[in-house]
Amino acid sequence: MLRPLFAAASAAALLCAGCASYVTPGGPIRLADIDRADVASEAARMPSPHFPARVALVRVQAPQYKSFSSDSYGKGRYSVVTTQELLTDDELQQIAKWPAIEGVTPLSRLLLPDKLDSLDDLRLAAAKLQADIMLIYTVETSFQVQGRAVGPLTAISLGTAPDRDAYVTSTASAVFTDVRTGFTYGTAEATAKTSGLSSAWGEAKVVDKKRLEAEQQAFTQLLAETEKTWDGIAKRYQ
Repeated sequence: MLRPLFAAASAAALLCAGCASYVTPGGPIRLADIDRADVASEAARMPSPHFPARVALVRVQAPQYKSFSSDSYGKGRYSVVTTQELLTDDELQQIAKWPAIEGVTPLSRLLLPDKLDSLDDLRLAAAKLQADIMLIYTVETSFQVQGRAVGPLTAISLGTAPDRDAYVTSTASAVFTDVRTGFTYGTAEATAKTSGLSSAWGEAKVVDKKRLEAEQQAFTQLLAETEKTWDGIAKRYQ
């Protein structure tokens, strides 16, 4: 009697092992899409430079963004990721040392409304921090498996490792926005790619480590690009 039960349990274990999967993270948001301004009102916006500036950082993603290790906040046309997966304390201190910066802080969900429909929602939250400029960024991460691109929130079967073309590509984009007027001071972008995904094929948390590796590299490169953009902004408007 025990033998059939043991055989059934073994078969169930093998079935579960065979159906293990990893769900890719949610998508980015086009930074232009969170601003509903028309051409006339956009052209009429003017900078209101105040230097040294207080800068608020915020990561925005597609609605209901979710990754293996984090969730997003807010309903509406976009969501905000308040978990600091990518921004380290050292990087935050480095940003604070950029020229003409008085202080820098990430936006907290405590300052955000439940529904996020426009840029004004972020501007209001940043204004509560007495911030002058927002650094808004988003991350787009894609998986390439055996010559096929895997989109956001797609389950990838784990188990047998792909024999070719398994890697992760991540692109981080950012925009500097005037809190008072919504004026765009400048933009920056960076892309990173990590290989060796095949060797990680078997456990979701190991695959996700590769995802984070690509995103961290892209974000680190983005910070280097945003620093260059900020130097130009400070020289022009200070």
